[in-house]
Amino acid sequence: MGPLFSAACVVLLALNAVSSASVGNPEDYAADEAERTAADNIVFDDYRGKGCVDDSGFVYKLGERFFPGHSNCPCVCTEDGPVCDQPECPKIHPKCTKVEHNGCCPECKEVKNFCEYRGKTYKILEEFKPSPCEWCRCEPNNEVHCVVSDCAVPECVNPVYEPEQCCPICKNGPNCFAGTTIIPAGIEVKVDDCTICRCHNGDWWKPAQCLRRECLNGQSLS
Repeated sequence: MGPLFSAACVVLLALNAVSSASVGNPEDYAADEAERTAADNIVFDDYRGKGCVDDSGFVYKLGERFFPGHSNCPCVCTEDGPVCDQPECPKIHPKCTKVEHNGCCPECKEVKNFCEYRGKTYKILEEFKPSPCEWCRCEPNNEVHCVVSDCAVPECVNPVYEPEQCCPICKNGPNCFAGTTIIPAGIEVKVDDCTICRCHNGDWWKPAQCLRRECLNGQSLS
């Protein structure tokens, strides 16, 4: 019986060791239980009907005005929570180049003080000529106002455009067509041996008045 009793004692000792390891340190277990109990006993303040809390955790009394943080407009603390102002903000100028949102309403801090026209910029009230026929000015409202020159009808059939000049000019004076020939106005012109032509007075676009005589062998009969 001696050897059997010794073997049984060894088995019992091994089982006791396993049981002790599974239970763990009783002190550690007591500490975990205490932490859970303390967590369950935490009471969070309920401000409903008593005050309001902003985004930073500050508490405001009923009736007190404050900025909650997510809104730039002031709010009043009520029993139902913050009631914030919703003003009708003025419209921002369409040409505003700098808008600030620090206040309850966005505010324009800088308005464009120049005009843009055909890829160029001009100062307010600046006058300029984008082309020989245009006279323009940058208005205070940042709009460009232009006037186009009204050219008189040239008194010739072959007007030319000179650099930096808006309207065409008749470099050789008034004229008209006699057939396909250009003749000066104001005088009679013998276009061939048998034909004399003259431009209409003031009607340069009309063909010339021509008088044709009878000719014999290329010689006019007088």
